Amino acid sequence: MNHQDIDQDLPENFEELKASAKRSSNWRERLRAAEALGQYDHPQITAILSRMMKHDLVYPVQEAAYLQLRAMGENVQAPSRNKPELFKGISKIMLRIKKSLPKDHTYEQFKEKVKKMRIDIYDAYEGDKGAEFDPWLEKLWQSLDTHKK
Repeated sequence: MNHQDIDQDLPENFEELKASAKRSSNWRERLRAAEALGQYDHPQITAILSRMMKHDLVYPVQEAAYLQLRAMGENVQAPSRNKPELFKGISKIMLRIKKSLPKDHTYEQFKEKVKKMRIDIYDAYEGDKGAEFDPWLEKLWQSLDTHKK
C-alpha cells in the first residue's frame, strides 16, 4: 500500500477531528472526536486515540478512546478511574479565585468565576466528576479558608 492509499483511509474531516481531540476546554468535543475517529482504522488515528487514552484528564474521554482502540483490535490496557488531582495545586488555584471575589459572594458566583478564569479546570473536573461535579465544587468552595495567608 502506498502513502496515497493510506491517506485515503482517513476521514474527510480528519484535521477537524484531530483538532477536536486536542481541545482542552471541551471534554464533550474530545469525547465525540474519540468516537468518530474510532470508525477508521489508520495508524495516525490509532496514535491519536492512544494519546487520548493515556493522557486526557477526563476519564470518560480516556474510556471512549480505549473502547475504540479495543474495537480496532489493539491490545491496550483500560485506563484507571482512580487518579490523583487532575491539576496539581487545585486548592491553591481555587483559593486565588475565591479571594478575587467579594467576601459575601455566593457559590454560584464562585462557580461562574472558575468557569471564566479557568475553563480548562472547570471543563476537566465537570467531565471527570459528572453528576458529582457540583457537590464536589461546592464542598471545595466551602472548605477554602480565605483568612489564611
